[in-house]
Amino acid sequence: MARFKKVGMILTSSVLSLGMFSSLADASTAVNGQPEKVRIQVAATDIVVTKEELIKTFREMFPSQFDFLTNNDFQVRSSHIYPEDDTIRHDLFFTKTINGKQVYGNIGFVGEEPEIEYFSYQPSNVKDALFPPKVSKEEATKIAEDFMKKFLDEKEYQLETNTFNYYPQQILTEPIRYSFTFARTKNQVSIADQRLEVSVLGNGEIVGFHKMSPQAASSSFDDVTQIKDKNELVKKVKENLSVELNYQINYDYQTSDRTVELVYRPSAQLQGVEAATGKWMTANGYTSEFPGKTKIEKIAANPLPAKQDGITVEEAKKIAEQLLAIDSDKIKLTIDSVQERENYNGMPVISVQYMYQYRNGGSGSSLEINKYTGEIVNYHNMKDHLLSDFGEDSKNEDGLSQQEALNQAVKFLKEWVPSYLHNYAMPVGEPYVDERVGSYHFTFPRVVNGIIVNGDQIYVSIAADGSLNGLNVDYQEMESWPSSDDVISEQEAKALIEEALSLKLTYMKHAKSGKENHYDLVYLPVFNEEPYGYVDAHTGEWNNLFSGRNSVTVSHPWAEEELNYLINAKVLDVKDGKSFNPDAAISKGEALKVVMNSLTYFYRGGYYFGEENMNQSFDNIDSKHPLYQQIERAVELGIIKADRENFDVDKPITREELSVWMIRVLGLEQAAKDSSIFKLGFADADKVQSANAGYVALANSLGLVKEEQNAFNPKREVTYAELAVSTIRLAHAIAESGRNLRYY
Repeated sequence: MARFKKVGMILTSSVLSLGMFSSLADASTAVNGQPEKVRIQVAATDIVVTKEELIKTFREMFPSQFDFLTNNDFQVRSSHIYPEDDTIRHDLFFTKTINGKQVYGNIGFVGEEPEIEYFSYQPSNVKDALFPPKVSKEEATKIAEDFMKKFLDEKEYQLETNTFNYYPQQILTEPIRYSFTFARTKNQVSIADQRLEVSVLGNGEIVGFHKMSPQAASSSFDDVTQIKDKNELVKKVKENLSVELNYQINYDYQTSDRTVELVYRPSAQLQGVEAATGKWMTANGYTSEFPGKTKIEKIAANPLPAKQDGITVEEAKKIAEQLLAIDSDKIKLTIDSVQERENYNGMPVISVQYMYQYRNGGSGSSLEINKYTGEIVNYHNMKDHLLSDFGEDSKNEDGLSQQEALNQAVKFLKEWVPSYLHNYAMPVGEPYVDERVGSYHFTFPRVVNGIIVNGDQIYVSIAADGSLNGLNVDYQEMESWPSSDDVISEQEAKALIEEALSLKLTYMKHAKSGKENHYDLVYLPVFNEEPYGYVDAHTGEWNNLFSGRNSVTVSHPWAEEELNYLINAKVLDVKDGKSFNPDAAISKGEALKVVMNSLTYFYRGGYYFGEENMNQSFDNIDSKHPLYQQIERAVELGIIKADRENFDVDKPITREELSVWMIRVLGLEQAAKDSSIFKLGFADADKVQSANAGYVALANSLGLVKEEQNAFNPKREVTYAELAVSTIRLAHAIAESGRNLRYY
C-alpha cells in the first residue's frame, strides 16, 4: 500500500485561519474575499503512491458508474499538505469528450493509505437535471441517504436540517443541484468538526461529496448524562443576552452585487455554553463572567495620509521585489506578471503574481497594491515557512503575548495601510490563536456612523516572532448607508431575538480547554433553528444571511412554476407578488435582461485597466445604465444588432422579435436567414416580415414560441408569463445543442 515519507516537506505559506465560531461578518466574507486555504506542495521524491492505486480506490467506491473511463483518462496533480495539517493529500482528475460534450471530475485523497476525502463530477448529459428537474428534493434526499449507507458505510451520521444550500437556483442552462449535510454523531449528538456534504443533481446522479475531519482514534468525549438542563441554560442565556446594531453588507455571489442594511444580532461575544458546567464559552476558553460588549475604538481618530499619490506598474514591481526578497541560495524569487485591475472589492489595484522556485518545485501567490495610494492591501508571507524548512530561519521561540501581538498588528497597519485606518476599529472579539506555531490572527472591523460593518474588515496575522504573516483589507464603496433614525429599539430587537433563541447540543473541541483530542459538550445558540439569522432593524423581520428575505411568489394558471423559479433565481425582478401582473406586456429591456441573466453570468467590476473606454453600442446605453452589461453581451453574441442609434428599452417586445432573439441565441441565424426554404402554414403568415420567416418557423418548430390555433400572432406583445415559459424551453434547447454562453 502507498506510503508517504515525511521528510523534506516544503512549507510554502501561512494561512489566515478563523475560529469555528465566526461572527456574521466572517460568515458574510467567507462567501467573497476570504483568503484561500494555502496548499503546500510536497516534493515528488517524498511520495510513494501510484496513479493506479488511486484509481483503484476510486473505482471501489464507484464500481460501475465510470466504466467509460480508462486509466489514461486520469491524471494526478502534485501532492500537498496544509500549514495546520501535515497529512498528505493527493488529487486525481479526469476529462473525456463523449459525443462532443466534455466530462470532467476531481477526486481528493487523504492519508498515508489514501481514502477519498472529496469527489466532484460534471456529467455530459444534464438535460433531465435542468429546471424542472426529474428528481425532487425529497427524492434527492433519499438518494443521498442511500449513498451514505451503501458506499460510505456511515451509520453514525445523521442528516442535518436547515443547512446552507451551496447550490442555489442559478442560470437556467446549469443543472439543479441539491446539497445535503450529514453530521457524525456520538451518543446521538452531532460532532461539530465532522461533517459530510453530499450533492445530487436534479437527474438523481451523485456528483459530489466532501468528508471533513476524520475522527482521531484517541479522541475522548464528555459524558452526555452529566450535563445541565437545557431549559435552565436557555433562561440563563436570555437573562444575559445583549444585542448589537450593525451594518451588514450582503453579497450576491452569483451576480457580485452588494447591498447594505441595518441589522440587529446577538453580541458577537456570545459563542456558547459549556453543557457540563454552564460556563460561557469564549475564544479564550470557558468563563463564569458573561462577556460584555466591547467599546468601539477607532485605530486612528483622524485620517492619516496615504503612502503616496498613486503608483505605476514599474514602481509596484520594485516594491514587490523588495518586500518578497528572500535571503537564501536555495530559493529564487521570480515575478511572473504585474497587472492593473479591480479586485473583488471593486478596488483599483496592481496585482503582482510571483513564484518562489527551489530544487524540487516551486510555490507561488500574489499580492495587491492600491493603485491610488501605493498601499499593500493583500499579502501573505511565504518566506518564513520556506526558510524554516531549509533550516535557515532564526525565530523567537518564546513567542508573543496577545497584547504584544496586537501592538505589532497596529504598528504594521500604520506602516502599510495608513489611509484606511480612520475607517476601522480595534478588534471587538478575541483573536484566533494558532497554538501550533504561536501566531495570532486579528480582525479589525470597519465602522460607519459609529456602527460596526459586517462584511468589511482588515485581517492581520502576526507570527510568533512579531513579523507580519498576512494582511487583507476589505473595503467596499457603497453609494449610501441606511439611516439608523427609524430603526426599532434595542429592547424590541432583544425581545425578538430572545423569542427565536434555542440551544443545540454539540460535541466540539476547544483549543483553550487544555484537553488535547477531547470533545466538550457545548450548547450553541441558534435562532429560528437556522444558521446566520438576523433581525432587519427597520422592519423587525427575521432574515437569513444567505437566503435574504422570504422569496416573492406569484400565481398564474399555466406559468406559475416557471415564473416563481425565475423570481427565486433572481432572473426576474418582482418586488410585490400581489401587485405583479404576469399577463402584462414585458418591455424589450426587461425581456433582454431575463433572457441574458437566464443564460450567462455577469460580474461586477473585474475589468483590467486599459478597458476604461468600453464599448457603447447605443447612444442611450452607456456604462452606467443598469442594463449595460446585458445589452453589450447580447450585441457581442449577435442576439441584438447595433444597427440604430438607440435601443428601445421601454418598448414592448413582440412574439416575432422574441423569435428572432431566441434563434440567434441558439446560433441558428445563418439557417434562419434563408427564408426561401421555410414555408409558414399559419393563417396569419402574411403578417410575419419576410426577412423573419425563417426565425419564426424555427422558433415554432423548436417549441420556443408556439403557434396557437393555427395563428402565430407575430405582432402580439409578449407577456411576462409567456417569456418565462419560452426562456426555460430555450435553456433546454441550449443544453441539447451543447452551446456554452455561461461566462462573460
